[in-house]
Amino acid sequence: MSKAPKKPATLGGTADETEASFYEALQTGDIDRLMACWADEDDVVCIHPGSPRLVGLGAVRAAFDAVLSHGGVRIQMESLRKIESMTSAVHSVRERIDILTNEGSIDAYAIATNVYFKTAQGWRMVAHHVTAGGANESDDISDPPHVLH
Repeated sequence: MSKAPKKPATLGGTADETEASFYEALQTGDIDRLMACWADEDDVVCIHPGSPRLVGLGAVRAAFDAVLSHGGVRIQMESLRKIESMTSAVHSVRERIDILTNEGSIDAYAIATNVYFKTAQGWRMVAHHVTAGGANESDDISDPPHVLH
């Protein structure tokens, strides 16, 4: 597949700003803005809940075209954990998604891992992996902090 065309870099100078643009594009249904968040690399990866691994910008764009075919996604970031370095960042995001059903609106949760690299065009996403969370997503389970005496 051919690579999706990129807009000129208009994203901010941090992985956080690229992530904010990505989620805003999901909410507004703006596929071009969403794809501008991705690195221009052959091996970018996207995995949606229950779906196969998508590799490459063409496959990623086709999947998001389908997701956004009825407009934006009502999604909010509930919690963010991150590990960052000079040229890469890994964000673990708890997402709350408002889903419209025949019975009305319900909240669903998902956990996303977003990986960003600092490229010549700025911070860009290279991987987005989402797994379904529970109906009532709880707080994180974590180890107690280690204290040095």
